[in-house]
Amino acid sequence: MADSIMLQGTMSNAGKSFLTAALCRIFRQDGHRPAPFKSQNMALNSYITTDGLEMGRAQAMQAEAAGIEPDVRMNPVLLKPTTDTGSQVIVNGKVRGDMRAAAYFRQKKALLPEILAACESLSRSHDILVIEGAGSPVELNLKADDIVNMGLALRIQAPVLLVGDIDRGGIFAQLLGTLQLLEPEERALVKGLIVNRFRGDPSLFADGVRILEERSGVPVLGVVPYLSADIEDEDSLSDKLGRTAPGRPDIAVIALPKLSNFTDFDVFLQYEGAAVRYVRRPSDLGTPDLVILPGTKSTIADLRFLRESGMETAVKRLASGGTPVFGICGGYQMLGEEIADPLGSEGGGSIRGMGLLPCRTVFAAEKHRSRVSGRFAQLSGFWSCLSGAAYEGYEIHMGETTGTGTPLTEAGGFCEGNVCGCYVHGIFDTAEVSARLLQALLHSEVVPVDRRAYKEQQYDLLADGVRKSLDMAKIYRILEEGV
Repeated sequence: MADSIMLQGTMSNAGKSFLTAALCRIFRQDGHRPAPFKSQNMALNSYITTDGLEMGRAQAMQAEAAGIEPDVRMNPVLLKPTTDTGSQVIVNGKVRGDMRAAAYFRQKKALLPEILAACESLSRSHDILVIEGAGSPVELNLKADDIVNMGLALRIQAPVLLVGDIDRGGIFAQLLGTLQLLEPEERALVKGLIVNRFRGDPSLFADGVRILEERSGVPVLGVVPYLSADIEDEDSLSDKLGRTAPGRPDIAVIALPKLSNFTDFDVFLQYEGAAVRYVRRPSDLGTPDLVILPGTKSTIADLRFLRESGMETAVKRLASGGTPVFGICGGYQMLGEEIADPLGSEGGGSIRGMGLLPCRTVFAAEKHRSRVSGRFAQLSGFWSCLSGAAYEGYEIHMGETTGTGTPLTEAGGFCEGNVCGCYVHGIFDTAEVSARLLQALLHSEVVPVDRRAYKEQQYDLLADGVRKSLDMAKIYRILEEGV
């Protein structure tokens, strides 16, 4: 059975996901067989495994850092918000249904046997489990039924490293306050503190380290700097969603309220000068080189948002002027002529689409989940730049789309003039596709960058920065000694 170590944070977006990925990479570099684990994840960014199961994108990223194939056991419970008060509940990679928050909280403890089974099974095939918590372990109104922070750590007796984000301020209140609010048996599991995202010279925080250790009685394992490694992020608090500065080329992604899988566009950021902007208001759209309508968990509601906000009119105006427009998944459905929901998946009824593609979508009862690969069709106009290019990715959607337009790829999709769309997440990730597209936008030569090689480089960069900042000898002792 594997040794385990758990990273919990003082708040959401404290950097747990990145530090989990970093430790997975470090352990792999040191000759171990690590695997990430997160019992319950809430995210709209998801991933499809080779066996067609759905899991959190962050755990897939962490598996890549560990040098292993993503496995649904790494994230047995995934919640995908559909409204402000409800989520689609996915257990062991398959949809269990939609639940309002109150109903889920009443039932979630019943999922514990499946969580523990996944954790135990994963533990048998690896020698280290790097476990990630969620949010804060001291949300006092939620602790009674906790299955992802201390509730899990106590059950599997995992030593805990507590992570605070100094960049957001209040690091002493974050770490010391969290420790104070823990129950004695929970506090006993905390074997180390990590100060994350420090800007400047870490030696200037030496007094801070001393104060934390004196007041908590827990060792500070390191002060991690604000690292520049380009790692995929699944969190809605991601810095990437706040980028507004245009570049060359200027790629504008419409920031839908229930935007999902924004990691589809990270590939462009590996090319120097390219910019991906997430646009929320028509006044900020400007004159981009490319407009992308991304995936969404609530297609009909987000289409209404586009219509009511004036964004639909702004996108159609750009399209009529010749600006290339690409839709993925929910964004692809919006570009069609109609979306029908006869089974009430998103409230029922039907809604007129944007009318930019000659196709129609009907929502179905079952979610389609698959990994796909193939080539683009022979296209004309701007999108001829992608004719015959090889792609790979995955599909995850509730609808079936039919139409009479020009096929976009071997896996479906349509193209009409300068507008096209399909269901394939990750369709831009191959070097052939990303370089050809940027070359067409820039009207100049672009050297292809291999996405997989780039990500491997970034994982090594992340691991190098974290290894230099943390006392890895102490972390190995914590792993060996347990609780």
